[in-house]
Amino acid sequence: MKHVTVVLAVFAALSAAGCYRMRLDLVDASVQKPSNVALFFQMDDKDGEPKPGVAAEQFQIYEDGKLISTYESKQTILNPEVSTVRYTLLLLDMSGSVVESGQVPQVQEAVGAFLEGIGEDEKVAIYAFDGRAELQPLAEFGAREATLARKNELLGKWKTEDPSTNLHGAIVQGVAALDAAKAASTVPLRFGTLVIFTDGTDRAHRASDEDALAAIRDSRTTTFVIGLGGEVDQEEAKRFGKDGFVLAADKAAMKAAFEDVAERINARGRSYYLLSYCSPSRAGSHELQLVAKLEDQQGKLTYTFDAEGFEPDCDPEQVPKFEIPAGGEPVDAAAAKPQDDLKPAPKVEVKAEAKPPKAKETGPSKGGVQTDKATAF
Repeated sequence: MKHVTVVLAVFAALSAAGCYRMRLDLVDASVQKPSNVALFFQMDDKDGEPKPGVAAEQFQIYEDGKLISTYESKQTILNPEVSTVRYTLLLLDMSGSVVESGQVPQVQEAVGAFLEGIGEDEKVAIYAFDGRAELQPLAEFGAREATLARKNELLGKWKTEDPSTNLHGAIVQGVAALDAAKAASTVPLRFGTLVIFTDGTDRAHRASDEDALAAIRDSRTTTFVIGLGGEVDQEEAKRFGKDGFVLAADKAAMKAAFEDVAERINARGRSYYLLSYCSPSRAGSHELQLVAKLEDQQGKLTYTFDAEGFEPDCDPEQVPKFEIPAGGEPVDAAAAKPQDDLKPAPKVEVKAEAKPPKAKETGPSKGGVQTDKATAF
């Protein structure tokens, strides 16, 4: 990005009124004539949970410490889809322990529920693994609706050729597949999510746990793990699912676990904002502060931009122009947090029980899952 310096900040100290700190992470910014400034950022609340649904007027914009009125700034929230693309890869353990125990129908039902629950703008792919060296593609990246239409046939002809479990190798290859999809896109802001379903641990030893962790660590990818039953190594699963781990106690709880993760991904997607405004500055370098004040919590980010050549007649609805770095995609703010920030939060216990189908509802799914509270994308 030219002529700009990005500084990310959150409040180090808050007012004596007792407000709690939110986190605003700047992903990228666009500065273009006549006087348009746009910020693409992700926001978590004071508990570290994604914060969706905030309106444009709930943000305050300061330039060089002076508040700009909403009348002057014309600030607005744009649809982020004009500049972003999201890829989600669902990685299914179809080793002998899953198939031979007769759980394929429940897996297929859970996959259908996941596809129905995930955002319609997601580009979804589904791969399966057993003990073989290579992943087995069931559906390549494409529109969610196209994959959803095939939900009942995805696993219909599955045949396990090696009953072992190449979990670590599957993670390495799954991350690589997401990275390849993002690299091939011409959209400037690209995000990837890997969802791993397994009922056990790696038995094939084709790759080590360190290989899998290194692939996750080195990639700008959000990761979740859905575990099934008592043989899952929960500590390892939490490391692989750095953004969330859900444990289904049995096959009756599998669908609820997949729905839970789909809703987390949706909540994270809704917590990304593309805020655009018209700057009153006409020359020089300026420090912009974007402040969010919501009830008992607040947070801010700081960004420095160059207003040289700015003029009037700005339209805040103008589509921002984000640059595509030569080496890859812009930083996914959450995926790039320091590793200490990626430790899962304490688990919340939810009683396991199978429930009949019901109307879709917002919020975390209930019904047979243990779930941590890490943020989701």
